[in-house]
Amino acid sequence: MARHAQSLSTGYDNTQHLSMGVLALCFPVVEVQRIIEQCGKASRRVRDLPAVVVVFYVMAMSLFPAVGYQSVLRWLLCGLQWLGSGNFRLSGKGSLSRARQRLGEEPVKRVFEQMAAPLADANLPGSYWKGLHVVALDGSTLALQDTASNEAAFGRSSNQNGKAAYPMSRFVALAEVGTHMIFAARLGRYDTSEIELAKTLVDHLRPGMLCLADRLFPGTPLWKKAAATGSHLLWRAKTSLQLTRIEDLPDGSWLARWTPSQGRKGASPDLVVRVVEYRLNSRDGEIYRLITTLTDPAFASAQELAGFYPQRWEVELTIKEGKSILRQKQLTLRSKVAPLVRQEFWGLLLAHYMVRKMMARAALDRGIDPDGLSFQNSVEIMKSTHTGPVLSFSP
Repeated sequence: MARHAQSLSTGYDNTQHLSMGVLALCFPVVEVQRIIEQCGKASRRVRDLPAVVVVFYVMAMSLFPAVGYQSVLRWLLCGLQWLGSGNFRLSGKGSLSRARQRLGEEPVKRVFEQMAAPLADANLPGSYWKGLHVVALDGSTLALQDTASNEAAFGRSSNQNGKAAYPMSRFVALAEVGTHMIFAARLGRYDTSEIELAKTLVDHLRPGMLCLADRLFPGTPLWKKAAATGSHLLWRAKTSLQLTRIEDLPDGSWLARWTPSQGRKGASPDLVVRVVEYRLNSRDGEIYRLITTLTDPAFASAQELAGFYPQRWEVELTIKEGKSILRQKQLTLRSKVAPLVRQEFWGLLLAHYMVRKMMARAALDRGIDPDGLSFQNSVEIMKSTHTGPVLSFSP
């Protein structure tokens, strides 16, 4: 039996149909449209690719990193049903690129900043410890397309053998440990230190949080700024960090005076921190040194702090999910010019956040820890169910 060709309506009608997808379930279209208008990027005329569609398209690029640009758009609009009227022209690669350039970085960045919030649900296993909301800070790098624009904007690594094959960018992220949801991030040049990027990121810490971080981060200016937010800190420190022991505590930990580096301009005054030192596995094992603002052993003993600190590795897994699993081990981001690299970066974080938020909701429905769910399988479920009606969850 002969079939009539599928036909899809054009312009703003496509935006309405996006509400059928799992992306719009996490990021409501009306809210995304509001943010676009705040940025002055709302489409002024009917287009096949209105701005709100392009925002979702940028997110979708990270869900399908190994397929062509048009195939990503086909998936994004596959929630459209057999409509029977109107025509839809699938935009070409050039049109998609121009649409992304019209949109720019700011709307996608603001969608992340305004809508990617931690779940902060005490009923979800792993999210809280001793009544404190657990988050973690860490950084990494991303390889970029080998173009002059990317190299000029982000730089690349080099050693005695010459320059690296690809330009690189560096980023730092804050993630909710229990859900792996990244709720704040900073992107910079490869030669920008993670500490410099973290200096503005720690403003997102809040009273009632416990922030975990690795030994790269401890420095008195960053520590002081992070502690001033009211959040508690539990960071690993290098054993070479100069600390002056001032009081032994009954659980084996001790209080120390932490003096800023001598001669540093604008150095902060001495800080008092609690120190926990321990070895792993054997007498000859590596010494771990933790410093914390949790100074009362009655609230958290040295043994409890040492046992809890490995939760910091959850942020390492979070970054791996975004860089490797979600992107299917693609070596570089797609974008060839720096403004679109920044746009793609925020789209990548939004795509990862969407998957992790849906996983957290599913875990809450079942009363289980999200760590018991497979990130990769969840990605595939969400990609395949986009073609149907909005999920009622759990997936």
